Amino acid sequence: MQHSVEVPNFGEFAAPGVFAEVARRAEEAGWDALLVWDHVAGEKDLRWEIADPWILLTTAALATRQIRLGTAITPVARRRPSKLAREVATLDRLTGGRMILGAGLGTPVADEYASFGDTTDTRVLAERLDEGLHALDLLWSGEPVTYRGKHVTIDDVVFLPTPVQRPRVPVWVGGMWPNKAPMRRAARWDGAIPAMADFATGRAPDVSEIRELVQFLRGCRAENGLADRPFDIVIGGTSPSGAAGRDLTSPLADLGVTWWVERVPWGDDLGRAEPVLRRIEQGPPRI
Repeated sequence: MQHSVEVPNFGEFAAPGVFAEVARRAEEAGWDALLVWDHVAGEKDLRWEIADPWILLTTAALATRQIRLGTAITPVARRRPSKLAREVATLDRLTGGRMILGAGLGTPVADEYASFGDTTDTRVLAERLDEGLHALDLLWSGEPVTYRGKHVTIDDVVFLPTPVQRPRVPVWVGGMWPNKAPMRRAARWDGAIPAMADFATGRAPDVSEIRELVQFLRGCRAENGLADRPFDIVIGGTSPSGAAGRDLTSPLADLGVTWWVERVPWGDDLGRAEPVLRRIEQGPPRI
């Protein structure tokens, strides 16, 4: 099992220097990845200070050498695939192949989409997400691409240079479990990063709930003819340091979970760097 830290792109983390320091300390403390949220408005009534996640990831890339970097998650449905493909490929080259793209619809839909005149029809957003992911995969190939979907059009384009990672930057798809549609989508890609934990307290999901998720994902992978290919299952929450943390995550690894993501509980500390840095320095719950 590998271990990541996940932080929002708002509050104190919106300061690029702070985010770079989080990345540097996470790498020094032995964490395997740093993931950042991708909001443009968030819960807009809260009036957060918000930074562009791609600029934050650039600062982290320049401050580190080994730790993987990515988003959790990018709402692909509100992005132009051509722009997103360039951003992710460029960062993958800057980092020497350390990028991960977390993808999903994104929430809250009203604040993140309707605030800017976009649709809130989740059926339409799901179609745009699927077409956007397919377009990214095609563009990262480095081959000539012509694609005409319902929402995305590409007319005889070659995107070079390609990402370092082949055949593509790993795509982890998020969504609320036990909703099955987003996890069916995830099973077609490289990993699943479901929202399962109690976000108010950071409590990790029950083992029985994770077992059900893992079985569902494995079944979907088999149906898609992908059972023999690597696939990440990413579960998060808050963990204590030391032996207690290992006691929490070890049963998850036994079920087939490949990543633990340390998340900030939704509360007064959300957006504050000091509690995150304190947990980072205690180190990941290694098994």
